[in-house]
Amino acid sequence: MGSRAVAPTLTDEELADFLALTRGADTVELKLTMLLSDRSRAGAALGVDPLDGQIRQVYFFDTPDLVLNQRGLVVRARRVQGKGDDSVVKLRPVDPKNLSPELRASRNFGVEIDAMPGGYVCSGSMKHTLDPTSVKDTVAGKIPVHELFSKEQRSLYGEHAPEGIGLDDLAILGPILVLKVKFAPEDYARKLAAELWLYPDNSMILELSTRCAPSEAFQMAAELRIFLGQRDVDLTGEQATKTKKALEFFSQRLAVLGQEGGG
Repeated sequence: MGSRAVAPTLTDEELADFLALTRGADTVELKLTMLLSDRSRAGAALGVDPLDGQIRQVYFFDTPDLVLNQRGLVVRARRVQGKGDDSVVKLRPVDPKNLSPELRASRNFGVEIDAMPGGYVCSGSMKHTLDPTSVKDTVAGKIPVHELFSKEQRSLYGEHAPEGIGLDDLAILGPILVLKVKFAPEDYARKLAAELWLYPDNSMILELSTRCAPSEAFQMAAELRIFLGQRDVDLTGEQATKTKKALEFFSQRLAVLGQEGGG
């Protein structure tokens, strides 16, 4: 329970699972990822102006063979233009009812369901705000990785990371350049967010999203589906995972560098 791969429709059992998850979630984020060939047409149809965007640099931390990701643990830090740096330790998937009361009581911890066409995943995230130069200094080797994370985050990491792998043992995977735009489309009551993830191999993923309360999820999903469908935005394409693609790209790069170094 807690996640499901993308498929055309949800079964009754999967709908029941989703409803059970919403009872313990804080928010639901409705998401749709776009194929490279569709991004320009979709952006134009929705009225997205890229000059309104905020630039971000995203770094992930994992072992070269992605042991953390295999265990459902995501460790990330970001540089955000005009806002500052932040970090997150994320568990994915989770079942809210299995989380400790102490963890749920933390104001820095939240449970969110990511729902996309035909699939969903529930995650729990512990967040921390950083000084504006923290991530840059860490990447430059001026401060150790563990200083990017709060005591709460380090505790959560320690509970779920493989034994013997500390934060300072992790490889820095990144950066991914991200352009994020928040906009209010005509004839739609809610604001949407568009994130364009630019990968070092020149591939791109465009994600459209909006957040809502768990009690609004079905209503908002129906309204968003109608809105996007009326603008000929494809809702049937394969849903790419931004994090997975980033981790796999940098893991493969480390493997190539290792082979070259060994040769």
